[in-house]
Amino acid sequence: MTVLPRAEWTARGDQHRERVHRLLGGYSSSAQKHPVIDFLFTYYSYRPTQLLRWHPGYGIVLADADEYAGRRGYHRVDDGFTVDPAFVAKRRETIEYIAALLTATAQRPAHLACFGLHEWAMVYRSTEIRHRNVELRLGRAGTDAVVESMPLRCTHYDAYRFFTPDAAPLNAQPLTRADQVRREQPGCLHASMDLYKWCYKLAPMVESSLTVDCFELALQARALDMRASPYDLSELGYEPVRIETAPGRAQYVREQSAISGRARALRDTLLTRCRALLA
Repeated sequence: MTVLPRAEWTARGDQHRERVHRLLGGYSSSAQKHPVIDFLFTYYSYRPTQLLRWHPGYGIVLADADEYAGRRGYHRVDDGFTVDPAFVAKRRETIEYIAALLTATAQRPAHLACFGLHEWAMVYRSTEIRHRNVELRLGRAGTDAVVESMPLRCTHYDAYRFFTPDAAPLNAQPLTRADQVRREQPGCLHASMDLYKWCYKLAPMVESSLTVDCFELALQARALDMRASPYDLSELGYEPVRIETAPGRAQYVREQSAISGRARALRDTLLTRCRALLA
């Protein structure tokens, strides 16, 4: 166990909160709906207030930290407060699942030919639009035509499950929750975003600096996700990646590959944390 004096751990906590505020840039989940950022606090269940809460991670003792009394996952030891090993033991099944998923994902080659068509498949031949306050760049008929012009190669179940009934059979393969560990691959934009989810699922056992690293990557991935989508977000400052064109598809692959590279390092770090917790 490493013991941090109060002055040191409070400084780290302050730096953490400053970093989160910079990333959020004044965003408030109670303000007007934002089609890009809302996803990170609605689809993902962690709220801004939770993201702002600093955790040192397993194996760190916080001296003079009475404010941690009663916090989920912590207990008192002689030198202060630390993550409770009993809490780690209770979460073992979750840790094992996350470790298995990360291991399987890391072992596969990256597939970079989906071109972000999952967002298009979610509105294909539908009268409903997921983001009702935003126009479709190409209109309904144009959006449907793009889906019909290219193969759907989605590998991520949590994107696939939102496909319209007409789009789901067009995917290269049907996806199920039970198959997720077998199908997940490191080129997938949503697999990279989900690193943030796996971090907060492991809170407070994983240090907040890693969680925010993964949140920052998720912000970047979500922006690309929606820039390549059928929606016109130019008024919000998001220039489209026109995947209906050859140059747009090439641009998408370049940006997707860069995100996948950043995700690889974060995935390795998170997997290391999982293995240490299991040990």
